Amino acid sequence: MSKDLSAAPEIPKEDDRPKWDNKFQYILSCIGFAVGLGNVWRFPYLCQIHGGGIGSWMVSVLVSLYYNTVLTWVMWYFINSFQEPLPWSVCPLNENRTGFNEECHESTAVNYFWYRKTLNITPDIAESGKLQWWLILCLAACWLIVYLCTIRGIETTGKAIYVTAIFPYLVLTIFLIQGLTLPGATEGLIYLFTPNLNILKNPRVWLDAATQIFFSLSLAFGGLIAFASYNPTKNDCEKDAVTVAIVNSMTSLYASIPVFSVLGFKATTAYWDCLDRNIVNIINEFDLPEESIMRQNYTSWISFLNSSYPEKIAGLKLKNCDLQEFLDQSVSGTGLAFIVFTQAIILMPGSQAWAILFFIMLFSLGLSSMFGNIEGVFTPLLELQIIPKSAPKELLSGIICLISFLIALSFTLGSGSYWIDIFDRYAASVPLLVIAFFEVIGVVYIYKIKRFSKDVEWMTGRKLNLYWHIAWRFISPLLLLIVFMAFVTLQLQKTPSYTAWNPKYEGFPMKEEKVYPPWVQAICVLLAALPGMCVPLVALFHLVKKKCRSKDPSFVPSEVFSCQGANSTFSHPK
Repeated sequence: MSKDLSAAPEIPKEDDRPKWDNKFQYILSCIGFAVGLGNVWRFPYLCQIHGGGIGSWMVSVLVSLYYNTVLTWVMWYFINSFQEPLPWSVCPLNENRTGFNEECHESTAVNYFWYRKTLNITPDIAESGKLQWWLILCLAACWLIVYLCTIRGIETTGKAIYVTAIFPYLVLTIFLIQGLTLPGATEGLIYLFTPNLNILKNPRVWLDAATQIFFSLSLAFGGLIAFASYNPTKNDCEKDAVTVAIVNSMTSLYASIPVFSVLGFKATTAYWDCLDRNIVNIINEFDLPEESIMRQNYTSWISFLNSSYPEKIAGLKLKNCDLQEFLDQSVSGTGLAFIVFTQAIILMPGSQAWAILFFIMLFSLGLSSMFGNIEGVFTPLLELQIIPKSAPKELLSGIICLISFLIALSFTLGSGSYWIDIFDRYAASVPLLVIAFFEVIGVVYIYKIKRFSKDVEWMTGRKLNLYWHIAWRFISPLLLLIVFMAFVTLQLQKTPSYTAWNPKYEGFPMKEEKVYPPWVQAICVLLAALPGMCVPLVALFHLVKKKCRSKDPSFVPSEVFSCQGANSTFSHPK
């Protein structure tokens, strides 16, 4: 008996797959996966500079765990230095400034600790250096924690997520309260919320905004799809998606407030230090009484002395102290977390406690993101029957974590920091755009938007409004294509380069900009191209397989077309 094309999908039978304990646990897991390190350090960085997949999964895993590795190492240093008056006083007190001592005294203690004590970084990406045992121990500890939390899939991550997803919000709130009390916090917030409309003319701004929100929401990683597959088939997925997107965006804004409060405090402190050094030089040069020149009247004194004694003032070579310049000093990623923010924290009362709290927060953010990344591989391996469902989950989780750990060992080399930047820049950008583009095209134009709309209507109990139809048919694929083309165009306009920490560089402690060697550029191209190529290659494989089957006279085509949905198989008549 023939069926009508508009018939509703058949209600699937219940299976033995694990379920979320409650809806809040699911939403919290999605938020924990989406809200990560990028919300805390990349979003504020982009605000500052602009004025105010298995392959993709593996990249995200390696990037997140690398950061967690150094987080553990830095936190361990803080704990061991808890009784010290200044934990970052790591320069050897030697009058003979040679070798590493010279490197330390020419840079800052914070930079020296990060680049030499923690990373022991090489001056060039071509110099691999040795494996750093302390980073290997921390990396192993991180993967052990991830394994224990993901040992049985959502049955264990669902419990751990209550801590790893909620704790960062608690710490951000504490930092918000503390940050607003610091001198210079107001200047930092004014800098954050004052728009620069001229910046909007720069196409790079729109590209950065698009890639940031895309990466921040963890789209095309597979984790959100894996999490959703454990929901009941009758589920308001539209409401869930909108909720996670709003919470993620609001978190970025919420995290920026304490970050810019602290950065404002650091900029103000640096500005005051600059003024104080100039004041001391002026007082000594002109033999003026102490406290005759204060920060409040510095400008008027400079104007007077410049007009009266221009040659003397010029001979002092005073620094140009401009608060705006200190606010404009921008860094991203590890630089923001481990250098700039740390420099501000050590100036705060009870700096050790604030530092430990901050790094535990970053560790929790990375950990909750890892749950989705692991699940994004764990679930497909079982559901696509690549691995027998009878295989112990503990064994499967252990194999995934062990393989990831072994690959991540390359990031504990002396050149590991340069490689993590390459993976972050090339493997975690273009492939995500390509995979998401194919996902949209596959659902809208191959599976057909009409059939997908009926599935959503069956799950949510209401029809999709016109906005979703227009967005999925035209806006989303067009924007993805535009962002992809713009990204590739910008990359082709300049030779790929990186900044190296080289103590022998004449401009040290400034970083030396170097061009990637040809073999490294080839790896960059492969990292950007290979993950996205898997989609059309697998599609081609299945197409050839289907053609071969259709030519087989013993092959009987199925009467129904099956589509694996969220925890179910929807059966539609052909």
